[in-house]
Amino acid sequence: MAKKQKKTQAGGTPATVALTRAGTAFTLHSYDHDPAHPSYGQEAAEAMGVSPDRVFKTLVADVDGELTVAVVPVAGTLNLKALATAVGGKRATMADPAAAERTTGYVRGGISPLGQRKQLRTVLDDSADGHATICVSAGRRGLEVELSPADLAALTGAVLAPIGRE
Repeated sequence: MAKKQKKTQAGGTPATVALTRAGTAFTLHSYDHDPAHPSYGQEAAEAMGVSPDRVFKTLVADVDGELTVAVVPVAGTLNLKALATAVGGKRATMADPAAAERTTGYVRGGISPLGQRKQLRTVLDDSADGHATICVSAGRRGLEVELSPADLAALTGAVLAPIGRE
């Protein structure tokens, strides 16, 4: 079962530190991560009792040689062609996991769009706008942060575009 708490002080992961420093309102959700679960995002949605269309996964792609972050609902998949188009690129492929971890400072399954070691171009699926709040990784497996899509976009410099598909 997910535990809910309001985060009001500095500490925690780079993502929660970034949110706290920015003065952004957010709710932290923690749960016991099961390494055997086949989907990090689906596990988060189930553990928190939140609809999978409100839980977003952070994926790192290579768009024309530049690492780019895509934030899409866990209920769907990333449309690589749409991601490339959203950032003015021609071709996108999923990034090498080791490169994604090294560049963001997070481990796979815990990559947050917030507080990355090197802030990458970020695209948020426009379906996020249909929700008052969404959940994204808070920087480690078993920890999610809930915040408004507008705050997430503002803090990451994200553009909104239709990059997800069911």
